[in-house]
Amino acid sequence: MGSWFVVWVPDPGQWGSLSPEGVLGVRDLPDAVARIGLRSGDPVFVRPGGVVDTDLLDFVRSKEFRSLERETKRNYATDIRLLLEFLSSRRVPWRKATEQDLADYRNWRCEAPANPERIGGAKWNREAAAFTKLFTWGKVRPLPVDVSRREDRAADSVSARVSWLTPRTWALWSDIGLRGHSRVGAPVLGWDARTELRNTAFVQLLLSSGLRRQEGGSLLTFELPTQQLRRGRYCHGAIAGEVTRAKKGRTFYASVDAVGQVEAYIESERAWAVQRAQAEGRYERLPVMRLVTKVTHGLKPMVEWVDQDGAIGARELGRLGWRERQWLFMEGPEGPEPAWLWLSEQGLPMAPDRWNGVFRSANLRCEEVLLTPGERQLGRGFRLAEVRGKSPYATPHSTRHSYALYMLVVLNELMENRYGLSQKDRRDFALLFGDPWWLVKTLLGHADVETTKRHYLAPVAHLQLESILAAAESSDEQDEERGNLDDVFARLARESAGIQDIGTLFGEAL
Repeated sequence: MGSWFVVWVPDPGQWGSLSPEGVLGVRDLPDAVARIGLRSGDPVFVRPGGVVDTDLLDFVRSKEFRSLERETKRNYATDIRLLLEFLSSRRVPWRKATEQDLADYRNWRCEAPANPERIGGAKWNREAAAFTKLFTWGKVRPLPVDVSRREDRAADSVSARVSWLTPRTWALWSDIGLRGHSRVGAPVLGWDARTELRNTAFVQLLLSSGLRRQEGGSLLTFELPTQQLRRGRYCHGAIAGEVTRAKKGRTFYASVDAVGQVEAYIESERAWAVQRAQAEGRYERLPVMRLVTKVTHGLKPMVEWVDQDGAIGARELGRLGWRERQWLFMEGPEGPEPAWLWLSEQGLPMAPDRWNGVFRSANLRCEEVLLTPGERQLGRGFRLAEVRGKSPYATPHSTRHSYALYMLVVLNELMENRYGLSQKDRRDFALLFGDPWWLVKTLLGHADVETTKRHYLAPVAHLQLESILAAAESSDEQDEERGNLDDVFARLARESAGIQDIGTLFGEAL
């Protein structure tokens, strides 16, 4: 028996070379795909034997599936394909699947010792959501799985990908992984630094703002924060609702230093990439280009443009998705140039998921410098914890976790040490402005403070317990000085799982 597989509808201009005679009897495949209502990034399920499943094609074109984000569509389609494989091995059509079939599948995915690639609770809950959407649309009754039922959800649903790096560990990771420094911090001869400014600027922007990869990765040049707060250490800007997970715009804050690094990138690496692309005519060959003619201001800024055919268009800035943003260009001194902030070496907009590769390369570079050849022979997942702990490891989302950790520690330190607030003062402060958890939740853009506590800041929950215990001590006793923030983070790394710090990587001698 063959296997199910999924193909993806390409973006405009990414179809490659198509035969003039057509593909599978279709002379203009892109036009035919568009006529039946498929969009770029949509999945097409192919049955064993190479035949497109028209039933699942209807599901993909349904309003239930169409409303999903492109990345969610890709994740759900991948999950559904694996379920289809399992059901096919039982010769059960998906419309005939039962609760027992799904219970057996869950057992195989999550618990079966014979499965070498078992998944955790968070991954199962995502799969259950995908299956629930499919079976609900297909009117399969009773529902074989329903993510709204407690028994169909996993209890251990905290993501295993949550990770934190302390500020000084981020500095080490950036120096070695992105700047090509040696173990002792010296520049290495022969290091390829062509995209060093871009990569370091992106990481610093995310670290100082808490933006998600897609949020920070889809900024336009004119969205870079410029308005400084009162004391001048931070700038504030607005993130478009369409590129956020909750589809709600919000204010974000970035340090002046981080914004300065981005501006340095714009004036050097980015400008050179744009000049090369213009000289080689790359922008003229793009299938879609919208030249911005006006950007309005106010609560709901509008972007107006004209395309290659002279057609005029406009849309609210906050409602432009990241793909539409890649089509926007500004008139520069040497001709049109992308409004998209982060560009590849070819001067073209860099898709947000491309940052995963930048982080992977930096992780490998850290391993090459900090691990022995013998320690690198085994993949990271098979190494002893002691070996894994010798080299910092980061993902784009680690910047958000670390930002949340940093802000909570700073807010707690301010309340307890600098402001010297008593218990009553802290209660009054919380009533007026919210406690540190609520403030960090607002900065991250979470809808519920419990999400902030559970998924991001579990390692530092004991900070509040420490405050309570400290308040219970005799008032005659003098509190010991906590030291600077590096000391606080070093202590947290020693006492909490998942926090990477230089002290635990190399020993406190550093």
